[in-house]
Amino acid sequence: MRSIQMLKGIAVIISKMKHGSFVVCIGVLLPSISGNMKVVDLTWPHKKGMAHWPGEGIPEFKLNIISRGFLSKLWFEINWFVTPEHAGTHFDAPAHFFKGKWRAHEIPAERLIGPAVVIDVTSQAEVDHDYRVTKSDFERYEREHGRIPHGAIVIMNSGWGSRFHDKHLVFNSEKPDTPSTYHFPGYHEDAISWLLTNRNVSIVGVDTPSVDYGQSTTFKVHVLVGENGIIGLENVANIEKIPVAGATIFVGAMKLFDGSGGPARIIATFDPLVSREYRTTWIVVVVTSILFGVYGIYSTCFRTLITRASHSE
Repeated sequence: MRSIQMLKGIAVIISKMKHGSFVVCIGVLLPSISGNMKVVDLTWPHKKGMAHWPGEGIPEFKLNIISRGFLSKLWFEINWFVTPEHAGTHFDAPAHFFKGKWRAHEIPAERLIGPAVVIDVTSQAEVDHDYRVTKSDFERYEREHGRIPHGAIVIMNSGWGSRFHDKHLVFNSEKPDTPSTYHFPGYHEDAISWLLTNRNVSIVGVDTPSVDYGQSTTFKVHVLVGENGIIGLENVANIEKIPVAGATIFVGAMKLFDGSGGPARIIATFDPLVSREYRTTWIVVVVTSILFGVYGIYSTCFRTLITRASHSE
């Protein structure tokens, strides 16, 4: 409410300005009329017992404390840890499922930041635990929010985040060490093929353990994103806390030499004022301000012509 009142006040001030002052006002005020920037952590804590894909030779997470106490008169903490690459909130390097593509240390930094695109399929996933995001879901998003932007970070929100802390729930199985029993949502390979052919995205992510749905045995989505140099994100947290459009996502991917992926600290930022809730108000104020500015320029030019004409007489 406070932000809306501020916008209306600025609009009234601008409407009373001459065109020169208007131009200055637009340049100075528009960047500052947003509300406080919000920051949302999209990362689950990396710890013992977190979900990870099972397999022979894959260790459980372990944190070994070397020191946690006073050393002489100084408090001193230091540890070492063991972790699977693909555990908890993590990223998949393209090399994970495609030979010769970027490994973790080779991913360009500019590919780890981009506009968020949240594909909300919570209602579908509630009914069908094996739901796969389709091309129609992407098309629906674009009808409601505009074209998926260049360099986007596309994240599926299936509502699976509430299950993360229990392996049986996150894999939706009584046998969480047996992948053939898994049932959770992911992307359909046809939808990803369309997305990668028709839009330019940097990252594809999910709030589930895999970009492929739980019953996949061919992992076609993993192969497609790897082949096309796209980074994957899995077990992304708190997606429901960011707008479906208008946020920016930053992926702090561990630069693990020769790694196929690794733990990631994922952060989203957005301005509540330009989120969907306030978008109409924002557009009305900006358009109104521009119209008043054009009117000011026109009226000033008209008065100048009249003044010149009277002097010439």
